[in-house]
Amino acid sequence: MHQATHTLVVATKGRGLVEITAEVRHWVAAQRIATGLLTLYCRHTSASLLIQENADPDVQKDLVAFFEDIAPETRAYVHDTEGPDDMPAHIRAALTQTSLSIPIISGAPALGAWQGIYLFEHRRSPHRREVVMHLVGE
Repeated sequence: MHQATHTLVVATKGRGLVEITAEVRHWVAAQRIATGLLTLYCRHTSASLLIQENADPDVQKDLVAFFEDIAPETRAYVHDTEGPDDMPAHIRAALTQTSLSIPIISGAPALGAWQGIYLFEHRRSPHRREVVMHLVGE
């Protein structure tokens, strides 16, 4: 059994989804582990991870709009010291995921035909986000 770890730094442009599938696939392939389990972990409380459709960009637009509706910046939140977009970002992250587990088969993530891996930035300003990758297998 082998293990490997790496931290992927993702530069965001503000609120929205950033696809990281290619970077993840490249790193996994370089590890030469044919069968295993990949864990991705977002080290932030105002960003999250998603596996989502990567064929139609309208899916991403609709997801961003949906989360703006359910966690609006216009609501009066108690936690507001970091700006009006911070508490909604925490809520959006709480409703999504900070960790993903993806099987590795034949040296690659076992994603479906239209699935991509995304970092979901919930803040308005650009950020540098860290995604820790941990691969175990043989």
